[in-house]
Amino acid sequence: MASAAPVEAQALKFEPAPRNETDVKARIRECLRLTLPECYIPELGESKKGKVRDIYFAGQNVMMVTNDRVSAFDYILPNLIPFKGQLLNMISEYTMSQTKDVLPNALIENVDGSVVVQKKMKNLNVEWIVRGYLWGSMAAAYEKGDRTFCGLSVPDGLLRFQKFDTPIFTPTTKAEVGHDENLAFEQVEALLGKDLAKQARDAALKLFARGQEVFRKRGLILIDTKYEFGLDENGVLHVIDEVNTPDSSRLCDVDEWEAKYPKVAAEMATGQYKTVSDLIKAKPELKMKEFSKQYVRDALLDMGFDPVTATSAPQLSDDTVVECAYRYITIFERITRRKFAFPDVLMKPEKRILHNLQRAGLITGASVVIISDTDCSHAKKIQTELAKYKVHSQVRLCSAFKQPSVLEALIREYNRSIEPLLLVCCSSSDALSGIASSLSMHPVVSCPPADGPAGSAARGCSSALISSPVDVAKFAAQTFSSSCPAIADALRASIEDGSACLQKADAQLQAAVAQTAAPAAAKAAGGEKAVANGAHGHTIQAVSGSVADRVAVKTALVSVFDKDALEELGALLAQQGVHILSTGGTAARLRQLGCTVQDVADYTGSPEILDGRVKTLHPKVHGGLLA
Repeated sequence: MASAAPVEAQALKFEPAPRNETDVKARIRECLRLTLPECYIPELGESKKGKVRDIYFAGQNVMMVTNDRVSAFDYILPNLIPFKGQLLNMISEYTMSQTKDVLPNALIENVDGSVVVQKKMKNLNVEWIVRGYLWGSMAAAYEKGDRTFCGLSVPDGLLRFQKFDTPIFTPTTKAEVGHDENLAFEQVEALLGKDLAKQARDAALKLFARGQEVFRKRGLILIDTKYEFGLDENGVLHVIDEVNTPDSSRLCDVDEWEAKYPKVAAEMATGQYKTVSDLIKAKPELKMKEFSKQYVRDALLDMGFDPVTATSAPQLSDDTVVECAYRYITIFERITRRKFAFPDVLMKPEKRILHNLQRAGLITGASVVIISDTDCSHAKKIQTELAKYKVHSQVRLCSAFKQPSVLEALIREYNRSIEPLLLVCCSSSDALSGIASSLSMHPVVSCPPADGPAGSAARGCSSALISSPVDVAKFAAQTFSSSCPAIADALRASIEDGSACLQKADAQLQAAVAQTAAPAAAKAAGGEKAVANGAHGHTIQAVSGSVADRVAVKTALVSVFDKDALEELGALLAQQGVHILSTGGTAARLRQLGCTVQDVADYTGSPEILDGRVKTLHPKVHGGLLA
């Protein structure tokens, strides 16, 4: 089947002339709700949630889904910035292409505007920060009197915004939680070894030099930036994550810096101001406009936000969000020399991402989560059947009685999924499925092991009861087939194979019936044919002859939809000494009534015929089994 065309996050076109700022901001405002808060896809497996990314580790690759969140002062803001994640990925893809001769990178492909696939590397777990100017947090500390940064001594007499004679290297830890800590280079050597530490530092400085060169041609200054490095399976150093993006770097306009910095230096030479920060307060027109997250930081500070005492970041206004998005778009267009095209159709980013991951063959687009408290073998049977329909599945172990809070957290975790899910609960009690169905935003099926509950879930719970792993798998495939082409193809093939097998079996059984009935047909030659309609609308044909020609029934195959009539029928058959064959619910009911029943599969020795089930078979199949 031909693969569907990708859904473009944004089409890239050459844009020779600047665009009208008012028009661009108006389009951004239309898309304020067209944002990606997070992107949890259980089918991708093990994941790590970062500040602005969900990172999945699958095989030899790492898949990074960049959302539209923004962080400042190590806080995640409640606002989402339209298109931010896509713009960062596209900028990084471009800048990696401009630096791959300096150092190899881990990038494999961007399968969606928000999704990057990179080779899995051994992360060095150090943030390699290179600074070309006295700016940002370093400038703030310098103005307070600090002169030593990451073990480096910085001379007196420097000004905020001033260019260093040569770029300096100020590494930090890569903290999973909390704030990054500054590191002296000697500490980096102790962590990594002298040779690797020097190699990575030199690579960071070379990447920074290339970035400055490329950006200068775009009329931009690369003020400072952060790199991350990893080693491949052969120990070769690679740059990973992102390169020279507005989130990992500070950028400003060359013309603005060249126009304003001399004025700043002249004002400071008068001795009227103690620091450049004091000067900016008095003459805000001398402040440099940055293309980075600094705009968000400044907006927070202007709102009175104190990053030291605050416990969370405040909500930004829509105007601030629009301005932030506009800056990301502007810097993307300047760096790549391409036009950012707003989407023609306002599709939710989650839907677009699923489509493109399906198209790339990275996911089927749905998953089954099997939650079991003890019986792993039963869960594995379900997984085996699901695999026949190409349905991804995973097993989670949790007890409703022993770990109720863990179970609740597990269900809420899966409620974050952007892809369709089916939860299958395997437990000897109905508590597991009951709790799951009361909390889950996805459908829940109870498939207990053999000793599990025979009834449905408790009143008020919406879970379905399906006793067979085979039937659970088909139910899952039917649930997902409308949105997952691969699953739909597998389900269709299964249905067609089943029909073909049944037709073949039917042909064989008709031949057997004809062969067995030949003597009786010859004996009853000339008799009338009686035709009657069966309970399911089937046409039943029988040859009528004289009473003397009739043979007493020795074996009866019983399969009925309405079980209420079984009591009288079972009693009559038992009274006449008839050998009863049945299966499934009919057999179970007859046994409850005290009848001796033999399973069809045991009698025929052919369990491969519909797995021994005789539910709504053609009457000739019934007859063939008996024949």
